[in-house]
Amino acid sequence: MDKDNLSGEKALIEERRKKLDQLRDRGSAYGNSFKPNNKAQKLHDEFGSFSKEELAEKDIKNISIAGRIVLKRVMGKASFATLRDSSGDIQIYVTKNNVDEDVYEDFKTWDLGDIVGISGKLFRTQKDELTIDVWDLEMITKSLRPMPEKFKGLTDIEARYRQRYLDLMTNSSTKEVFIKRTKIIDSMRKIMNKSGYLEVETPMMHPLAGGAVARPFVTQHNALGQDLYLRIAPELYLKRLLVGGFERVFEINRSFRNEGLSTKHNPEFTMMEWYQAYASMQDQMDLTRDIILNAAEAINCESKISWDGIEINLGNFTQSTLTNLVLEHNKDLSADDLDNSKKLEEFLNNNNIKIEKSWGPGRMLLEIFEETVELNLIDPTFVTEYPVEVSPLSRRNEEKPEFADRFELFIGGKEFANGFCELNDPDDQASRFVDQVAAKDSGDKEAMDYDQDYITALEHGMPPAVGVGMGVDRLVMLLTNQSSIRDVLLFPQLKS
Repeated sequence: MDKDNLSGEKALIEERRKKLDQLRDRGSAYGNSFKPNNKAQKLHDEFGSFSKEELAEKDIKNISIAGRIVLKRVMGKASFATLRDSSGDIQIYVTKNNVDEDVYEDFKTWDLGDIVGISGKLFRTQKDELTIDVWDLEMITKSLRPMPEKFKGLTDIEARYRQRYLDLMTNSSTKEVFIKRTKIIDSMRKIMNKSGYLEVETPMMHPLAGGAVARPFVTQHNALGQDLYLRIAPELYLKRLLVGGFERVFEINRSFRNEGLSTKHNPEFTMMEWYQAYASMQDQMDLTRDIILNAAEAINCESKISWDGIEINLGNFTQSTLTNLVLEHNKDLSADDLDNSKKLEEFLNNNNIKIEKSWGPGRMLLEIFEETVELNLIDPTFVTEYPVEVSPLSRRNEEKPEFADRFELFIGGKEFANGFCELNDPDDQASRFVDQVAAKDSGDKEAMDYDQDYITALEHGMPPAVGVGMGVDRLVMLLTNQSSIRDVLLFPQLKS
């Protein structure tokens, strides 16, 4: 903000503080006794179709509403204002004829942003706008800072994220996104409950970094004198519940990954993870599809949508293996090349794709997929048969042991869900934990720790199961056509 604007805002705040002092002298400027019995949108819904004559005939009295003044026109003995509550806007009409003269004179000095309570009767103006003829009004909360300009709203992107309350206050489209977010999460919870899953809560602070391949946040527990890790994923705890006898569990959770900020990533994000014993991978792909379609229906989203300029058909779910997709999009690679480390390394180098010394053929194959295929997966696509090397918690495919029984769902070129048949062989899992520890010792900051307690749990016996993790934030982005994750998080992480 430039110096002139800062000076102007300071003067406005000083003027409002003088008004606050006057209000305090006469009583409280921050009351808590007014209890509205109506919402703006409900009034429009119930009476918006009534004509001027019908409203007069019905004589709808004792309407009370509380909201923020967002527009005001003072015209001598009569004034109009627009109040905004959590549901929307409604016009009010205040005159000397209907309210005490001193109250009316006070009202003329009230500012945009002040929160007020009014009571009155519904009518239609000469311009046919549904309006409340005010009989009583009171100041509830005095606003000391000016609202953003009424016509421009809050347009500064940085301010919208840092001061989300102003964004919500002035931009109805922002509020609608977060209302839809709640409806989407509610739809996800309902379909899981309907499918017989038990919702659970697992720890957010872990003694070991695990559950996914990602770099963790580290914190300190003073009383215990030990480091703890903010949850990367709840996976290993949810699978302990399978050992304990729960056969269908899910958690809508906050997870944390110590990675960079971007339009696609926030270090704190929301996922839904679920696990079902005795299920097939196809069962869970079908459920994943149903969750997405159910969420779209919950917010009246069409099957053909646009997301960040990309046209997507949510009614067209397809399925293919990772290797088939790599070959389809890279004609200079053959099927024999895909398990040949030298050929894969040569391909990566020729395409200026950076590789790490610790990578085997499975990791290199995944990198080729991520760099050359992902962006082309526009309509919903389930990708199956991931290399075991990059799937440390997944069960091996019995016919192709170099691959895991795993799938990922891509829409609009981005990953939305990751699922796999869970590894329940304690010896195989222990061996893969050893590989992860070796990778960490070699400098891989995303590799997992060796979790002995989880191995002990598996030694007690975990039934065969399939687990899936789905990014909630990204699903909301898709269904509300938002290009940045910051637009679907009320308070995204920002650099200080």
